[in-house]
Amino acid sequence: METGNLPLSVNSQNVPLMTRQRFAQLIGLPEGVLNAQADKGYWPMVKIGKYSFVNIALLNKQLLEREFKL
Repeated sequence: METGNLPLSVNSQNVPLMTRQRFAQLIGLPEGVLNAQADKGYWPMVKIGKYSFVNIALLNKQLLEREFKL
């Protein structure tokens, strides 16, 4: 089942980690750009074994705590 263009599982807040490739695809960045940003520490990452994931749970927390000014 799909909701808009994103699969239902991606819209749920129960996805704590995501591959760099899938995250880049969802936010519309080229994979190389996301990899460079992740290597510079711009995205919260977690390494499990030889795999590196974007920490979606921490990213959500950081964004919710951030003050936005208009």
